[in-house]
This record gives sequence, C-alpha cells and structure tokens, in this order.
Amino acid sequence: MTIKVGDKIPSVKLKHMTASGPAEVSTDELFAGKKVAVFAVPGAFTPTCSAKHLPGYVEKAAALKAKGVDSIVCLSVNDAWVMDAWGKAQGVGDKVRMVADGSGDLTRALGLELDLKAAGLGQRSRRYSMLIENGVVKKLNLEQGGEFKISDAETLLKQA
Repeated sequence: MTIKVGDKIPSVKLKHMTASGPAEVSTDELFAGKKVAVFAVPGAFTPTCSAKHLPGYVEKAAALKAKGVDSIVCLSVNDAWVMDAWGKAQGVGDKVRMVADGSGDLTRALGLELDLKAAGLGQRSRRYSMLIENGVVKKLNLEQGGEFKISDAETLLKQA
C-alpha cells in the first residue's frame, strides 16, 4: 500500500555519512518534532536527479527554511558512500542531508518502490517529494513514470 497524506512515516533505519564513516539514522530521528522537506530520487548521479532534482533543493534551501522547514532530506536506494560522494559532487554542503536507503527498506515500507531491473538498476525508489511534520505526511507529490513535474523544490516551497 502506498503512503498517503495523514499517514505516519514508518520507523526504519537508514544510513548517512559522518566524519568517521557511515552511521545509522532512524526515520524517528530524522522526522520526530520537526518539519522536514523530503525528496527521493531513483538514483544518485543519474541525469534528471543530478541536473534538476537535487540542484533545485540546494538552490531553494534558504527559502524552504524561511518557511519553517527544519531540514531537507534527499533519499535514494544507494549506499551511504555514493550519497556522500554525490552530495559533495553537487556542492550540497549543509543545505541538504544525503540519506541512504541502501536496501530499500523505507522505500518498500512506503510502497514507493520502482522496478528498474530491465535498465540494470535493480529495485529503486519512485521520484517524489513530501512535507513531513512530526513524522506525519502533510504533502505528497508522487511522480508518474519517468516524469519530473511535481516533486521539484519549487512545488514543495509553495506547499510549505
């Protein structure tokens, strides 16, 4: 079943990079007591994700935070090393938190998996954005197919 507005984000362990290497971070830590802009991409370093999706959130980070967003989280079914390298290559600094859903546990729990095996990419995440307040989905912008129309930073900024 696909997550919807009003649902609580499931408690899942993810990974992110720290100065001492990959570390675990739970969805509870990421979302409890906070207003968080989340966007997910099918893959780090992929064309649309690198040229449009992530850069848009880096560019709009200050505007989102001015609207009360505590943090911006980028999720992908990639490992913490890849997410860290992609963040560095894109110059995200501390504007966007790069979080790895390496085994796709959160993606499956949300019902947002995308089968890209035919393209050699395996199971990935659908492209989407969410506004989460205290662990509850307030806005969900779920793209259809390979589109990039409603999960962009500008759309979420208008909803924040």
